[in-house]
Amino acid sequence: MIILSPRRVIPRSYQPLFAHGGFRRLLPALAVSDLGDGMSVVAVAWLGVLIAPEGRAGFVVGAAVAAYALPGAVGALVFGRWLRRMAPKRLLVVDSWVRAAMLGCVPVAWAAGVLHPVLYVALLAGSSVLHAWGGAGRYSLVSQLLPPEQRLPANALLSSSASASIILGPALAGLLVAWVGPAWLIGADALSFAVLALQAGRLREGGGVTDAPVDAGRSRDGLRLLRRQPELLGVLALTWLFNFLYGPVEVALPLHVTDDLGSGAGLLGLYWMLFGVGAVLGALGAGALRRLPLWPVTVGIVVGWGLMLVPFGLGAPAAVTLLCFGVGGVIYGPFVALSFTLFQERTPAAWLTTVLAARGAALLTAAPVGAALGGPLTAALGARGVLAVSGAATVGLGIVAAGLWWWGGRSGRVDDDGAHDD
Repeated sequence: MIILSPRRVIPRSYQPLFAHGGFRRLLPALAVSDLGDGMSVVAVAWLGVLIAPEGRAGFVVGAAVAAYALPGAVGALVFGRWLRRMAPKRLLVVDSWVRAAMLGCVPVAWAAGVLHPVLYVALLAGSSVLHAWGGAGRYSLVSQLLPPEQRLPANALLSSSASASIILGPALAGLLVAWVGPAWLIGADALSFAVLALQAGRLREGGGVTDAPVDAGRSRDGLRLLRRQPELLGVLALTWLFNFLYGPVEVALPLHVTDDLGSGAGLLGLYWMLFGVGAVLGALGAGALRRLPLWPVTVGIVVGWGLMLVPFGLGAPAAVTLLCFGVGGVIYGPFVALSFTLFQERTPAAWLTTVLAARGAALLTAAPVGAALGGPLTAALGARGVLAVSGAATVGLGIVAAGLWWWGGRSGRVDDDGAHDD
């Protein structure tokens, strides 16, 4: 029997990470919570369909999907005065326990027969209210645990965990939802956050872990700098609108599966699994796209994703739309990396962290607001209509952005590779 040593299995750039006991123990807990959230991509929407009154599924699903994320933007502003003084470890622990407690009430209320849509949305909203701070604590804690030269591969591992959860979570939920029900899958998500809270809480001071608070007090400065950078504002506006137009898809897709296709959660999980596989492949290919002009490629991604949604509105069979959703994932995959690269190249180094923090705070609202509007739109247009309108509007957004980029190049503001003429 041939036994492979970890040094042969793990790429060399990642091997030093596992010499740090704290990071080695924290990473599996982070991966478990990511998987729980991946399952909730299906479970949250599906449970909304089950508990919605007749003819109100679109409203309930839209409110549930929005509640699972949007309150984090409110919490980032309302509680910043107090939470920015917390150490990263404590931020992560507090957010994880809040998520565990609120999400854990969902299966309890379901079993007791009292899970009214209003209570459901309120529990989801409560679970997400501190999540922006928990995310800040997660990455800040990792930066405390590791020396600077190891932070990039560590962040890559965290990103890979989140991407893998998009593949595994919905597929697993699609298989399990018929056996155990979506409420209990949300309960499993709650349990995953309890595991993360316990594991993070076990990290001891020393080895990089300190009680130093997160520096989150300069987001307004970042917004002021963005106002003086028209190109960065353009990237931010494009990204916000792109994510906003994506929001209704999260509401319309489960209703398309149930109402238009007459199928179940397994097919919904398959849609998201194929999207996740495509997104991982697309993200891996971002390095090759880096040689091309960033603005045209970014705009091309927006147009390409919109085109992949149009067949839904044309009544294409499930096999075709599954393929489109997978290809759409490949197209969408590089977008985040390229958007960050544009910000990194156009922002002075001394301001990069501040500007990226402002970017994150602004974008936190985009998809949830789109999802909240997806409910009324689905009631008015039907699931197919919303998917088609989202696709057509996204294509239109890309065309407008391309026209603005071309006009900027003609006026001498932007050169051929998207850089400023100085």
